[in-house]
Amino acid sequence: MSPPIRPLPPLELSLIGIGTGNPDHLTRQAMAAMNAADLILLPHKGEDKAELAALRRQLCDAVLAHAPRIAGFDMPVRRSHGDDYLEQVDEWHAAIARCWQQAIARALESGPPPEGGPASPLRVALLVWGDPSLYDSTLRIAARMQPAPVRVTVVAGITAMQALTAAHALAVNEIGQPFMVTTGRQLRDHGWPVGADTLVVMLDGQCSFTTLAPELAREVRIWWGAYLGMPQQLLEHGPLPEAAPRILSRRAAARAQHGWIMDIYLLRRGTAA
Repeated sequence: MSPPIRPLPPLELSLIGIGTGNPDHLTRQAMAAMNAADLILLPHKGEDKAELAALRRQLCDAVLAHAPRIAGFDMPVRRSHGDDYLEQVDEWHAAIARCWQQAIARALESGPPPEGGPASPLRVALLVWGDPSLYDSTLRIAARMQPAPVRVTVVAGITAMQALTAAHALAVNEIGQPFMVTTGRQLRDHGWPVGADTLVVMLDGQCSFTTLAPELAREVRIWWGAYLGMPQQLLEHGPLPEAAPRILSRRAAARAQHGWIMDIYLLRRGTAA
């Protein structure tokens, strides 16, 4: 059983979109929010992803004009066995919320909250890759905190989708046509969705574009990017049957080199391709 968590003071929680790893992606609003924080929480995701934690630290070093308290916490690993995906995610979110609360409590044990009177909430910030609104669960996790924060504010960030289309100098939609943002799991389990010829696919560690039927794949072009905005940025594009082997090879090599990879791609089919 987990140890009890020390009661926390009233909190104001800022969820700050930080783009895809490039300090130039930070908006002035994001910089101001980081500097206004009393405490910044930074996750650790294991030694194989230490570079990700280092990137957040580098952003802090580049932006902070003073020295707010910075607290690290170990990110829980989501249970991946079984078919109950939504239940797995629910358990994971509850565990993350508890980790946030434990990290805040530990930080307060090392010293009192900043001055400002007992009625002043503690200002806590979390740095969110991309933007908290797009395939990110930070807002849902924040709602689980006990007691709930006095106020939650969101600072918009550059999304991976924006970084991808900018890197390829590509418009995400055709004139007058819709597009869909989806996940690799959805593409893999349900195939190409009805109603859109353009898909932006996120959270795809399985390269689900390889599961498309050959006759459909021949009608599709792909624009792929990894480590967008970073010095190690990788880009590929072209007809899917030709580009897919290149992407698989480059993706595997990059993941082996860095220990992690964050990538995203756009698929366009039919006459739109």
